[in-house]
Amino acid sequence: MRFVPIKTEKTQGAASVFRVRALLIRQRTQAINALRGHLGEYGHVVPQGVRNVSRLIALIESEASDLPATARASLGPPPEVFRKGRDFAAWLGFTLRQHSTGGKQGLEATTRMGERSLRRLLIIGANSFIIKRHCHAAAQPGTWLGNMLTRKPPMLVRVALANKIARIVWAILKTNEVCRAPAMAA
Repeated sequence: MRFVPIKTEKTQGAASVFRVRALLIRQRTQAINALRGHLGEYGHVVPQGVRNVSRLIALIESEASDLPATARASLGPPPEVFRKGRDFAAWLGFTLRQHSTGGKQGLEATTRMGERSLRRLLIIGANSFIIKRHCHAAAQPGTWLGNMLTRKPPMLVRVALANKIARIVWAILKTNEVCRAPAMAA
């Protein structure tokens, strides 16, 4: 009988780096192929490969291309389209449904109207952050996320975190800056 030695944490960590890298490459390839497919529906054929992504982006951003305005906006909505992060989050479908009657205004559940696939990815990302909350300082007790996790249902916290991430993404795109972790209060 052959025995396999137990992997060390260092070995497992190195293996996870490779798995995450492979996942990111697959997702990048999927996104490029989807963009090629969408542009192909309008008659714009671009060769396969990562080196041709700049041509895809140029086609979307070019005013001379014959892409409809709605397709151009959905294939690459620039951050300038939205005045603030809340507008971007609303476009994704992270707003509360308003219900008003008799002069009383109330807010109900999230509308889920908007860009479904991107909203889904943000919620999945928030979910993974919450699952691994013991590893993240931002999810410890006393923080915004830590307090939300103790008071609110888990799915509501996931959507709220995804909403916050969407607003951060908008700010990064708008300012062209690198994401910085917030300063912890002393």
